[in-house]
Amino acid sequence: MTDKEFKRLKRSELIEIIYEYQKREQALQARVDQLQAQLEERNLKIRDAGSIAEATAALTGIFEAAQKTAEAYLEHVRAAYPLPADEKKAESV
Repeated sequence: MTDKEFKRLKRSELIEIIYEYQKREQALQARVDQLQAQLEERNLKIRDAGSIAEATAALTGIFEAAQKTAEAYLEHVRAAYPLPADEKKAESV
């Protein structure tokens, strides 16, 4: 609307226009709040995904170290307590 058109409006019409703009602003603000919440949720998921990847990498390292330790232990046990010849044949089958 132009300034001339606004000047010709009655006070009640102007109040109605202002009221409609306020309702529209509130609806838009509610939408902005909703979108900000969704964005924060996605950012949190992205941060968590990074944390999960880091935790997975750390666990992989722990499992590798545990596997090496277990293999070293078994080698030590096998060296300390060798199996008799007939049990070795049964174990390899």
